Amino acid sequence: MADIRHLITIDAPRERVFPLIASGSGFARWWAAEVIEDYSTGIIEVAFFNRASVYRFKPIQGSTSWTTEWMCQAGQEWTGTRLLFELTETSGKTQLGFTHADWKAETNDFVSCKKVWEELMRRLKAAAEGKCLGPLFPKDGVGS
Repeated sequence: MADIRHLITIDAPRERVFPLIASGSGFARWWAAEVIEDYSTGIIEVAFFNRASVYRFKPIQGSTSWTTEWMCQAGQEWTGTRLLFELTETSGKTQLGFTHADWKAETNDFVSCKKVWEELMRRLKAAAEGKCLGPLFPKDGVGS
């Protein structure tokens, strides 16, 4: 199995970062403009390119108060992979450890996603720090 990993420092307390990684409304601020959240199940759908691609994530129970984990249930090579976000805080800054885990192989999609996650981490950091870059994926394409 292959994993994509990133580690970033965010100039914000983890209380400001956590909602961005733990909810559909948080994902919509930095990942994709079209996010649907089923509040009864916690399942989130993240859609791209006018819903030409849709990824469905189920929260994995047992996440700690500063860790969230999502199981991908739909979406090309992503099905069966996990997104893990882990927050630690030191002196008012948050260290975010991110892992997109359990890829079956290092395919072309895997390599492409490494770059995309790098940009997504930059946008997540900006959102937490109050800088408005917006989501990488607006409803109709890719943001600037």
